[in-house]
Amino acid sequence: MGRTAAINRKTGETNIQLSFNVDGEGVSEIDTGVPFMNHMLDLFTKHGQFNLTVQANGDIEVDDHHTTEDIGICLGMALKDALGDKKGIKRYGNSFVPMDDTLAQVVIDLSNRPHLEFRAEFPSDKVGTFDTELVHEFLWKFALEARMNLHVILHYGQNTHHMIEAIFKAMARALDEATTIDPRIKGIPSTKGML
Repeated sequence: MGRTAAINRKTGETNIQLSFNVDGEGVSEIDTGVPFMNHMLDLFTKHGQFNLTVQANGDIEVDDHHTTEDIGICLGMALKDALGDKKGIKRYGNSFVPMDDTLAQVVIDLSNRPHLEFRAEFPSDKVGTFDTELVHEFLWKFALEARMNLHVILHYGQNTHHMIEAIFKAMARALDEATTIDPRIKGIPSTKGML
């Protein structure tokens, strides 16, 4: 089976089916009803070498908030489930990603302690129809449900699309590093004996 998980979550606001494979090939099938999230999740999958399938139906006639938030919840739950006891993983990941005018950095600790540190400000409130404040909402719910430290540092940038895209690419690469099995690591990578 490998390190995979599937989540089905239905509320009065959203209905989401999501499957995640940590050890994938960068293959995605994404249909969220939120075009910008489709784009971000597709490149997250590609740059992390994961496999991700998302079918989401939400109340996008209201706005994109509930759908974006609930996808973050489901992705976090799937990551946590897929990693199991975390034996042999590197645990930590760090990635810098440039994109034209932008430089983003994401640092991850799969610590079982949820925390989001978000050092990013966007010059625009929207990218297309997508509210840029939802980036924080998605990342916070992802970190919370995955129970990881997620530090996002946007060093500089001018174009909001580039900034958000660089963050998602850096997150993918940092998560790929943190989830990598290191044959030198015996058991759980913590002096506590558990994560």
